[in-house]
Amino acid sequence: MKKEHSAPTYDPNQFSQPLVTFMEYKDYYKILGISRETAQDDIKKAYRKLARKYHPDVSKEANAEEKFKEVGEAYEVLKDSEKRAQYDQFGSNYNQGQSFNPPPGWGQQRGAAGSGNFSNFFDSMFGGGGTGGGGDNFFAQGEDVNAKITVSLEDAFNGAKKSIRRPSGANQGGTINVKIPAGIVSGKKIRLTGQGKAGMGGSAGDLYLEISIANHSYYRLEDKNIYLDLPIAPWEAALGAKVTVPTLAGKINLTIPADAKSGQKMRLKGRGLPGKEAGDQFVVLQINTPPADSDLAKKIYQQMAEELSFNPREKLEQTL
Repeated sequence: MKKEHSAPTYDPNQFSQPLVTFMEYKDYYKILGISRETAQDDIKKAYRKLARKYHPDVSKEANAEEKFKEVGEAYEVLKDSEKRAQYDQFGSNYNQGQSFNPPPGWGQQRGAAGSGNFSNFFDSMFGGGGTGGGGDNFFAQGEDVNAKITVSLEDAFNGAKKSIRRPSGANQGGTINVKIPAGIVSGKKIRLTGQGKAGMGGSAGDLYLEISIANHSYYRLEDKNIYLDLPIAPWEAALGAKVTVPTLAGKINLTIPADAKSGQKMRLKGRGLPGKEAGDQFVVLQINTPPADSDLAKKIYQQMAEELSFNPREKLEQTL
């Protein structure tokens, strides 16, 4: 008679050691498209390029969010010299696609696991959480940074390219190139995408530079209009004259009408700050009286007083 065998019974207490979990090894260098010899600065450049490519807010890739998190995880490890060294210690014996078996207690030695945004591979090696202290913060958008920049009136009129020191709190250090658009006015802001405070694994915030236009020696700026006080002689005001007037676009010839008054404004259309609606330049006439600092000058003034019937206070005296 054939002996029957009963099915084995599982005893949860029969194993003294926990089951070992194997998982796929992640090649963070391959994810960022770099080699193991890549310098730290180049790691950041590679990450920023891929983070912009896969950012869910702008990317049209079908798997953008997954790629974005994968790139962020790789950068979280390789940007930190200590994490990178730990990763290289174990990663050198594995190839992409193989299984990874961390040593007992490896993840628990490096913080609380279960970040929610990291892979199991990351949690096993580093315990999750990242440098930001949690998965939710790790992929947070970087903060915007606001700063002010002072430019000359000539730069605001013509446009310019400036190299400025990065404001405190902005991404990285050193200098940054800024394009000043022609026609910009005080109070306007220039946005530099990705040049703000770095995100925790996510993309950096933006840098907003508020424009302030410096005072000029000769010109005054009101919105997009430019004002210039133009000194003229009494005989130019009385008889009229043709004079040379400076503008930010170059010199022009201006005809002063006869019997011009001090404070009278002459408009130069379109000579203000450029733009879709360009401003104007206003020339404000200022009559300057020659000093009586010689015998000849005194003689001429005395002759004018005797021969000209002129009382500048006539209207005022009529009200008294």
